[in-house]
Amino acid sequence: MNFFEAQDQARRASKRLVIAYALATLLIVAAVSGLFAVLLYVLGDSSRYYSFGAFVAESWGLLTGIALLTAFVILLTSASKTLSLSSGGGKVARQMGGTLVPAAVDDPLRRRLRNVVEEMAIASGVPVPEIYVLERESGINAFAAGYAPSDAAVAVTRGALELLSRDELQGVIGHEFSHILNGDMRLNIRLMGILFGIMGLSIVGRFILRGGRHVDDGRAAVVVLLLGGGLTLLGAIGMFSGRAIKASVSRQREFLADASAVQFTRQTGGIAGALKKIGGYSFGSRFVDTDPEEVSHMLFGSGIARSSLFATHPPLNDRIKALDPSFTEADIRPLDAKGVRDAVYPKHEAVAGFASDVTAAVASGGERVRAESIADTVGEPEIEHVEYAQHLRGSIPETLYDAAHSTELAYLLAIALVLDRSGRVVDRQLALAREQLGEDRTKRLREYYEQINAIGAEYRLPLLVIAFPTLKLRPTAELSYLASLAMRMIEVDGRIDLYEYCFYRTLTSSLGQAYDPSGRARKPRASRRHVRESAVGLLRILADYGNDDDDTRRAAFKAGVDTLGKWAQAFEFASDRDVTVTVLDRGLEVLRGLSGKGKESLLRAISATASHDGRLAVREAELIRAVCATLDYPLPPILVHK
Repeated sequence: MNFFEAQDQARRASKRLVIAYALATLLIVAAVSGLFAVLLYVLGDSSRYYSFGAFVAESWGLLTGIALLTAFVILLTSASKTLSLSSGGGKVARQMGGTLVPAAVDDPLRRRLRNVVEEMAIASGVPVPEIYVLERESGINAFAAGYAPSDAAVAVTRGALELLSRDELQGVIGHEFSHILNGDMRLNIRLMGILFGIMGLSIVGRFILRGGRHVDDGRAAVVVLLLGGGLTLLGAIGMFSGRAIKASVSRQREFLADASAVQFTRQTGGIAGALKKIGGYSFGSRFVDTDPEEVSHMLFGSGIARSSLFATHPPLNDRIKALDPSFTEADIRPLDAKGVRDAVYPKHEAVAGFASDVTAAVASGGERVRAESIADTVGEPEIEHVEYAQHLRGSIPETLYDAAHSTELAYLLAIALVLDRSGRVVDRQLALAREQLGEDRTKRLREYYEQINAIGAEYRLPLLVIAFPTLKLRPTAELSYLASLAMRMIEVDGRIDLYEYCFYRTLTSSLGQAYDPSGRARKPRASRRHVRESAVGLLRILADYGNDDDDTRRAAFKAGVDTLGKWAQAFEFASDRDVTVTVLDRGLEVLRGLSGKGKESLLRAISATASHDGRLAVREAELIRAVCATLDYPLPPILVHK
């Protein structure tokens, strides 16, 4: 299953979830109305005069009001819970007792965790998520939460941190990144809000029962007892229904995430080893300090001591056997509290076994790349991407690496990344920086700029990926100023370089996701004509930008529109570089509304346009990655094999 299919499956699961929620809500509303009808009939005087059916018919207006009020309470409870989670995955992690792992961390185990997460983010083409450790949980477990990759958080338990080897930890993190890439996080957040609303009646019932202890009148006390008890019972039924919904949504997503983790690392030993350690460990994956019920569908392991009829995870042995068909229960060995740990890697470890025949297109100047290969890697990083990410992270100059993890300096690093790479107008940009930021900061900005130019273009997006969680810690007003200053830097010479603009869009769209993740998730609506014009316009820009003469530009454009289909072949190639950025800015916003199939088709057309001559030039690879980032395509580094 590729990224686009996984996203479509997640959307279908969301639709099924909404239908199940609606049915459960209707049943609960009907049950509450029935409860009130019985109470009013039995406890009132109506039973002396006419039948229960006649009473219901005469009291229809009142019972309808009760039904509407019940539905309103359920919907309001769901909405308030969902809204409370809209600030990002970090809130879920903190609610579960998570402690944020700082960007500059000295503890070797936490540094190893940060290294693994950063490498997986670079390999996946998404910003580094916030990283948390659940310090009070000794079981082996983890989860990812958030609406979108840019507001994601990854949390691991202290048990996972201390007991898993690096390969096993990498397998677990790969599993969680699968949830990030495949749309599971947003689905899980919605599931939390929906289930909270369904189970909210139980909370109301318990509240009524507690209040009933202070009622002196015997008849009123009976009413309170029956009403509170009835709502509590209905809430329990809602909880039962909620668990059934969670189980139906979650189980298959776990198998998919396990398989994706193997694809990321190309070895089953890591994730299978982590699952085997859960099986042999006295604490297993269970939580003891906090109740995992609310987040059970997010967890790597079940989080409870034993499985149940409505378990959110497949049986542990089934998961291991899916990864390792030769597995038997005898393969699970008891694990003591000390665990088995491998060597802890330093910050700039040498990456053993890095595939020397694999390079990035942006580093090589252009190699042969199949048109379909780029689209096939979206949301599907493989071992070459992970190894390349390890190589990149380990070879970043220490000054830049430290700046990316510094709350103060990441701000300057982000500005340095948008400075003119050719050096043609950099003096004017630095003069603007001196005016806005002062002499000392401008000197440091020049230092970062020179180092970035020296190490090569392939480090630009990874540096932004690594710096992203640190940038998010700055106040919103400062980040708005950062975006404004970055645009002024780009426009300082009265023209906008296309790649500089795309990099600017990457920065601002990621920050926008982080601060309004649920809003960013709402896709814009556009007519079919506007979507088609925007898609073809993007291909025109890519063909114009990536080729040196009109003949090759036209050939590249034709390769792209032929991939889109017959409807696109009616469009002709035209170049007008004076309006390129305007067209791209308008088009990217429209194209965000594409469906999964539409995005896949567009990306294959982009790939065909860029590689029509069998080579992928540096500027084409950079532009494709930047465009994909602004359209929320998690594209790994574009690799070629020599």
